[in-house]
Amino acid sequence: MTQHNLRSVRAVLLDMDGVVYVGNDPLPGVQPLLDYLEATGRSWLFVTNNSSRTPAQFIEKITRMGIRADEDHILSSALATASWLKEEYPDGARLFVIGEEGLRWALERQGFTLIEDYTQAEIVVSGIDFHARYERLADATLAIHRGARYVATNSDASFPSERGEIPGTGAIIALLQTATGVTPTIIGKPNAGMYEQAMHKLGSSTTTTLMVGDRYETDIEGAVRLGMPTAAVLTGITSKEQFEREPLRPAFILPGLPELLAEFKAADR
Repeated sequence: MTQHNLRSVRAVLLDMDGVVYVGNDPLPGVQPLLDYLEATGRSWLFVTNNSSRTPAQFIEKITRMGIRADEDHILSSALATASWLKEEYPDGARLFVIGEEGLRWALERQGFTLIEDYTQAEIVVSGIDFHARYERLADATLAIHRGARYVATNSDASFPSERGEIPGTGAIIALLQTATGVTPTIIGKPNAGMYEQAMHKLGSSTTTTLMVGDRYETDIEGAVRLGMPTAAVLTGITSKEQFEREPLRPAFILPGLPELLAEFKAADR
């Protein structure tokens, strides 16, 4: 993609961890980029595989960093999973959940019943869980053995923190999949459904929607396969050398969001 092509972008999807912030540390250039997108009539959305927070909690976190947004600017894997399950089970279902408040909130908001008795579970849903105990993981395993469907919010093996990479939802999937032999249905990036939900929300198309992310296998690869333009930033997980080695390379490999803003300004001249 050239700067000329970038001019045709009308919507931007931004990952959060490793793009907007790392842990509780904000990354540079977020608000200037958002201001420019809005000034030039482009829509934007934060699209994150992080299932731990509610939209209100995401907004509270980024507001402390000086970033202006509202809850409609958030699409998390928890929200995407809940929406997908609502389409699959419009009359509801009994769910056994491994996850934090963001996932529970999203599922309850769609009318699902969250239960603690694994023997009654119709579906096991797993996301990131910072407090998971062995007994709860064992209950989830037993529920799947008894025939419960297994659905997961995303497959990120790790995510960036101030201390470095730490285990993500994919690590929990690995445990449950190893114990049960069952591969879950995964909703979040890089699966097409998450991008499609985001574009539907913005009313945009694949060719005019730019995906911005830091992780090749989740943010970039899935978007490229859909025919979306992509911009990789080097503020998170994947290195420049790794991006350059991949067969489906991003259109842009940039140090961070300030450089992406510069590319937009150059394209719009």
